Amino acid sequence: MSNINILWVDDEIDLLKPHILFLEKKNYNVTTCQSGTEAIEIIDDKNFDIVFLDENMPGLTGLETLAEIKEKRANIPVVMITKSEEEYIMEEAIGSKIADYLIKPVNPNQILLSLKKNLDHTRLVSEKTTSNYQQEFRKIAMDLSMVNTFDEWSSLYQKLIYWEMELENIDDPAMFEILESQKNEANSQFGKFIDKNYATWFGSSNAPTMSHNLFRERVVPELSKEQPTLFIVIDNLRYDQWKAFEPIIQTYYKKEYESPYYSILPTATQYARNAIFSGLMPSDMERLHPNYWKNDTDEGGKNLFENEFLQAQLKRLGLSHLKCEYSKITNLKSGKKLVENFKSKKENDLTVVVYNFVDMLSHSKTEMEVVKELASNDKAYRSLTVSWFKNSPLLEIIQQAQQMGFKLIITTDHGTINVKSPSKVIGDRDTSLNLRYKTGRSLTYENKDVYAATNPKDIHLPSLSMSSSFIFAKGDLFFAYPNNYNHYVSYYRNTYQHGGVSLEEVIIPFAVLNPR
Repeated sequence: MSNINILWVDDEIDLLKPHILFLEKKNYNVTTCQSGTEAIEIIDDKNFDIVFLDENMPGLTGLETLAEIKEKRANIPVVMITKSEEEYIMEEAIGSKIADYLIKPVNPNQILLSLKKNLDHTRLVSEKTTSNYQQEFRKIAMDLSMVNTFDEWSSLYQKLIYWEMELENIDDPAMFEILESQKNEANSQFGKFIDKNYATWFGSSNAPTMSHNLFRERVVPELSKEQPTLFIVIDNLRYDQWKAFEPIIQTYYKKEYESPYYSILPTATQYARNAIFSGLMPSDMERLHPNYWKNDTDEGGKNLFENEFLQAQLKRLGLSHLKCEYSKITNLKSGKKLVENFKSKKENDLTVVVYNFVDMLSHSKTEMEVVKELASNDKAYRSLTVSWFKNSPLLEIIQQAQQMGFKLIITTDHGTINVKSPSKVIGDRDTSLNLRYKTGRSLTYENKDVYAATNPKDIHLPSLSMSSSFIFAKGDLFFAYPNNYNHYVSYYRNTYQHGGVSLEEVIIPFAVLNPR
């Protein structure tokens, strides 16, 4: 016999005998009763997996019975069955969290479908998802052997993210391990692609949109005097994190278009985000704005002049007439203050908000054991990001922007990757400290592990000295010094870092949305 127990409540239950016999032949256990009062008494004495509940009964109505059932057994799925097609009844039932809604007369297959949907949903989805990925695996493997352009890499990475998020909800570790293997292989091939192509993109018409031309190519065409624009840069946001909380935003905004872009190297805030706001590569920032630019070895904050960079870019683009206001949110207090004052932004043509939470989260994972536990892998990291977003001032800002008719642009400066394997590097005392890139003189490293720029000017980066170079860790590697090597590796392994070459760090989201 089946272990599925059904309670069917209907004052005309005798007329449903053919349906009940149909279910019993399918090995379901069906208990029947003819009133809401009787149903509530039975539920007190016996556990059921699902309830079929007639809406129109003498005595307690279906909606009243539903409320009583939910009070006693909040998690039991209840399928409402009714002759009425009145909208208010549907709304009441849906508002009371029914599992399904069927209109009489129902046929046995409708009942069976509802059972499958509510009781076998997880298993059926799991089986179908696994089957679909098994078919897609071969196509991804073939694509991986042939991918050769920046657009193809963007498409392949988005496909991998899609399957990662599909597979995370099914109970099949073997499939997930296969996907992880594909991601690792993709990152290995992507490192070779960057080796071969990155330096050729500067000054070429055959290049992706990158940090330094993002504002000019993607943001400026969206600006107008007729509609205010809110441009949000969420620091350190991976593409999968964006896809995880995008559904929350779509309650308030509909997406006009979404297209990833490429972060410059290093995929680090002082380089990539300053490039967005200045519209310049780092070597040009150093040359044209020496009072705003700071190199790795300079003292002080490296992103203190984003607004000044932005104003200079607007002037260079002939957009000084636009009313633009910039805000940076680095803690809960400053986020709440912006929420309180956001109505004053209505007269701006462009309101820019830099939100630093995700960056703080990734660094906290390195420093705090509790965050290491909460974000132990990519799935948990996404979940933690969604939980933050749902309860953040940023969501309140977006809600206000929607009510005020703002166009919304969301992007980031770079992504981040969970680092797993150390790669030994030796440098002098002036070598930069970042775990995913190093700049300095006389660097010694494993050639296979890095993308190296022995002449930084080739990729438009500043040179700290005549003999300085840059190296960028590939895949999920992180740099470790030979001194105190084991302690260093143990401390930083399985933490989220950025600055290097990986799909997760380089290919990042950009989306334009309009209010619903």
